[in-house]
Amino acid sequence: MRKLIYFLIRHSSWLLYMIYAVLSFVLLVKYNPYQQSVFFSSANEVAGQVYAVKGGITGYFGLREINRDLQKRNGALEVEVANLRERVRRLEGDSLLERHERDSIFSNYNFIVAQVINNSVSNSHNYITLNKGSRDGLHSEMGVVDQNGIVGIVNAVSDNFAVVISLLNPKLRLSCKVKGSSYFGSLVWDGKDARYAVLEEMPRHVKFAKGDTIITSGYSAVFPEGIMVGVISDFSKQRNDNFYALRVQLSTDFNRLNDVRIIESKGQREKNALEREAMGNE
Repeated sequence: MRKLIYFLIRHSSWLLYMIYAVLSFVLLVKYNPYQQSVFFSSANEVAGQVYAVKGGITGYFGLREINRDLQKRNGALEVEVANLRERVRRLEGDSLLERHERDSIFSNYNFIVAQVINNSVSNSHNYITLNKGSRDGLHSEMGVVDQNGIVGIVNAVSDNFAVVISLLNPKLRLSCKVKGSSYFGSLVWDGKDARYAVLEEMPRHVKFAKGDTIITSGYSAVFPEGIMVGVISDFSKQRNDNFYALRVQLSTDFNRLNDVRIIESKGQREKNALEREAMGNE
């Protein structure tokens, strides 16, 4: 206590000066409108900058949730765009019943957004792990896409996670066709380059060229027709037959996978069960 008193006595002049300075400033701002407006304008500017920084930080951490919501909306829009393109292409000669049936097909797909938490691209058989599982509505044989194209098909699920068989896996064969053509073939990865796959069994009389777009054929309940797969980079005749093998540059960059969308087909399980039953009776 004695040291505190000595300190106050020793610095009494400085403390008295500070008291008078603060008091003078308060009186100046309080009784002079111009100085008052300048003070509060400056204070608001500083506060605004602080709130802007705070808002920027909060917004940054909220971007992932916004991005996932946009991914979900984009998924629905992609299917709708593919549907509209197909309708325009086939509009002439279509009956009202046929158009209604196609609209019904595309209305049977929903999308679930998930994040990639593990991904391999350099193995002979590659798989992807997602942070969503059966509790989120996932089950096996669901298609997986990102904003660029096909990613793979769900292979196994637990309560909170799912393992996807990647398109970069020879076990996965995808029914695809050249855009604008009704002929289809089987797309498979040859295990060489993560940027390319091979579309096999394409009839030789089908017209195509380098740079043509490859899309899903729609001949399965996993992927709707018209989902982007890639573009033709080269082609060659298959051995001892009348088919071409098309080298396809994939639109999906498997080295940069992050957020993906799982395609939920409302009639997929019923269709798959019926097909398995029919094949089992042969």
